[in-house]
Amino acid sequence: MSDSAYLLYLLASVLFILALKGLSSPETARRGNVYGMIGMAIAIFTTFNLPSISNYGLTIFGIAIGGVIGTVVARKIQMTAMPQLVAAFHSLVGMAAVLIASAALWSPESYGIGSSGHLHVGRLIEMSLGAVIGAITFSGSVIAFAKLQGIMSGKPLRFSGQHMVNAAVGGAILLLLIIFCSNESQSVFVLMTLLAFAIGFLLIVPIGGADMPVVVSMLNSYSGWAASGIGFTLGNPLLIITGALVGSSGAILSYIMCKAMNRSIINVIFGGFGHVAATQAASAGPERPVKSGSAEDAAFLLKNASSVIIVPGYGMAVAQAQHALREMAETLEKEGIKVRYAIHPVAGRMPGHMNVLLAEANVPYDSVVELEEINNDFGTTDVAFVIGANDVTNPAAKNNPASPIYGMPVLDVGNAKTVIFIKRGMAAGYAGIENELFYQDNTMMLFGDAKKVTEELVKALKH
Repeated sequence: MSDSAYLLYLLASVLFILALKGLSSPETARRGNVYGMIGMAIAIFTTFNLPSISNYGLTIFGIAIGGVIGTVVARKIQMTAMPQLVAAFHSLVGMAAVLIASAALWSPESYGIGSSGHLHVGRLIEMSLGAVIGAITFSGSVIAFAKLQGIMSGKPLRFSGQHMVNAAVGGAILLLLIIFCSNESQSVFVLMTLLAFAIGFLLIVPIGGADMPVVVSMLNSYSGWAASGIGFTLGNPLLIITGALVGSSGAILSYIMCKAMNRSIINVIFGGFGHVAATQAASAGPERPVKSGSAEDAAFLLKNASSVIIVPGYGMAVAQAQHALREMAETLEKEGIKVRYAIHPVAGRMPGHMNVLLAEANVPYDSVVELEEINNDFGTTDVAFVIGANDVTNPAAKNNPASPIYGMPVLDVGNAKTVIFIKRGMAAGYAGIENELFYQDNTMMLFGDAKKVTEELVKALKH
């Protein structure tokens, strides 16, 4: 590789770092995306001019296929499906790592890393780690996608002796990796990779829906480390750097989110290891009454409030109600009512899901407040307006040790003078548990589609 190629790869790496920095804030996110696109364009141009690239037609054909698929998906995908799209992308990165490692093992001469049967042990370590991490990323991401898409239940799926099975499979993978690095056996490599696919499945199925945002973040980290490992095999510095960036940033984000949710990062990495099974009440008991109202009732309460805190959740995303919600907030603000938005770290299905939706609706950034900054304010707030959020407002996280979300910080909306809760029905949240907030004396339920109900509220407020 020439010096100019190294310099261009370095420039692309710097742009990727600037892209990550830009994406850390809504105000600079667009600029960050531009930096990332420029960096990728430089990376592609540089790669095309490497001496190792000879079949330009096939390479362009592959890029064209991926580009067309990516364009179609980007234009059609709904924001509600963004989390599972991210999980699907992670799976592609993982599978790419497995395929590249396999190709490098079967045809090392094509990659300029030696000859078959005589590869350096360092090369074998690199490709085996890339394949194992990639396989775990692929199967784990597929399960995450299935849970987020509703193909699989969001409830934790556990069986007796699960951790022992995980430990046995993990130990077998480690043993096979050592054997492979000592004798370069292709059959050992295949068996090791198949077991890695299996443990990726086993690690994710016992994790419940409430923790899925952390899982998506962790799988993002895995995909980065897989890419970085393959970068060493290919001798590509850009792949090494960008893989390390993705891997480390994903790991840091996962750790931050685990702290915010009072979860152990070890539980996430090892599929709920050390988890104490939570038990729910044996029966739901008789149906309890709830207070329900109309848009006009809610409008009356909102008009007579001096402060309102809006709590958005996945239901808002499903209904695409963010624009109607912004109009409602602007109507209230014109009446001199203080309006803010309270964001839980894992509201929705991925980190920052609600922030992106509100930014799309041009909600002012300074009106959007994180849980730690606003939670104490609910006690002095007239109305907490919950639109589609469920698990992140459930008091069971604080007062029911038998609940699977016990210990997770939640928004204390029940402390407000009045709680208005928009929901389609009384169904349990993504974690599969009932929300006691529905039955509190100060809660009024508005049943229906979040967008339609909010639009009716806006009309009632303006009359």
